[in-house]
Amino acid sequence: MRKSVRAASALLAGVLTAGLAAISAGPAYAADPTTMTSGFYADPDNSALRWANANPGDGRAAAIRTSIANTPAARWFGNWSGDIGSAAGAYVGRADSYDKLPILVAYNIPNRDICAGHSGGGAGSRAAYDAWIAAFASGIGSRPAVVVLEPDALGHESCMTADQIAERNAMLKNAIAQFKAKAPNTWVYLDAGNPGWIGASTMAQQLATAGVGGAHGFVLNVSNYFTTDQNTSYGNAVNSALGSYGYTKPFVIDTSRNGNGSNGQWCNPAGRRIGTPSQRGGGGAEMLLWIKIPGESDGNCGVGAGSSAGQFLPEVAYKMIYGY
Repeated sequence: MRKSVRAASALLAGVLTAGLAAISAGPAYAADPTTMTSGFYADPDNSALRWANANPGDGRAAAIRTSIANTPAARWFGNWSGDIGSAAGAYVGRADSYDKLPILVAYNIPNRDICAGHSGGGAGSRAAYDAWIAAFASGIGSRPAVVVLEPDALGHESCMTADQIAERNAMLKNAIAQFKAKAPNTWVYLDAGNPGWIGASTMAQQLATAGVGGAHGFVLNVSNYFTTDQNTSYGNAVNSALGSYGYTKPFVIDTSRNGNGSNGQWCNPAGRRIGTPSQRGGGGAEMLLWIKIPGESDGNCGVGAGSSAGQFLPEVAYKMIYGY
C-alpha cells in the first residue's frame, strides 16, 4: 500500500536484532525514545481499568486489573479524540511527567477499515486527514513517543481502486514526514499486517510505495493473534524483500493477544490468550508491544457477538488471561 522514499543521504542503520544488516533510508532520528524514558507508559484511562474501577465487587476484576489493566499498552486516537493536538499533547505530557514512554495509535485515515467495516470511518477527506495528522505530530512535539501509523491501511488495498490507493499512499507519506519534522523523538512504525494476510514480497512493495523508507520501521500483528515466532519469520521475510529497495527496517510485534497463537479467525476468536507484556526486544523484534487492549471487541462477531468494535468485554478479557 505504499512507496519507498530513497534519500541520497541514507545512513547506516546497523544490524537488526533479527540478524539482517540494513541501510535505513532517510535521515536518522534525533534520539532513541526508549533511552529517554524509564519504561513504557500504562494508560491510566484504558478500557480495562475503567471497567475494573467501576466493578470492584466483580469476581473477575482483580485478575483483569493485575494482568491487563495495569500493563503498558497503546492508546488509540481517531475522530473520537476531539482536538487531536490537545489530546495527543496531554497524553504524552502525562507520560513524560512520569518519565515513561507512551505508545499511540493513529487511526483516522479516510475509508478506514474499508474491507471489514467493523471500525469504519476516519477523516472525511485527504485535506482533513493531512490537517489532523499534522496536529497529532505537533501535539507530541519533542517529547519521546512511539506511534503506530494506521492499522490495516495497507492490508485493505484489495478493497480499493487504484486512485484510492494512490491517495492513501500520499497521505501516509505525508504523515511520516509530519512526524519526522514535528516530533523528532518519536519512532513511527507503519502497519504491515500479519503473517496470515498478505505475502511478504507484496507487503514489502506496499510498504515501500507508502513511504516506509522515511519511517523508523513497521509493525506486525496489530489486533491479531499470530505467535511472536510467526511474526518474526514474516518480518524477516518482509525485510529480505525490502532489501531490493536498498534498505531494511526494524519491526515491532503486537503481543497483546498472541499467547495461544491464531486459530485462523481474526474477529473475536475463542480460546485466545494474552501474550508477552510490552518490552524492548524479544523474539527477534525491536519491541514487543501491547497495541490492542485484551478484551476489547473486534466487532460484532465471534465471542463478541452483539458488541461494537472497541467495546470492553470483561468475560472475553478474563478468559484471555487463562487462555480458554
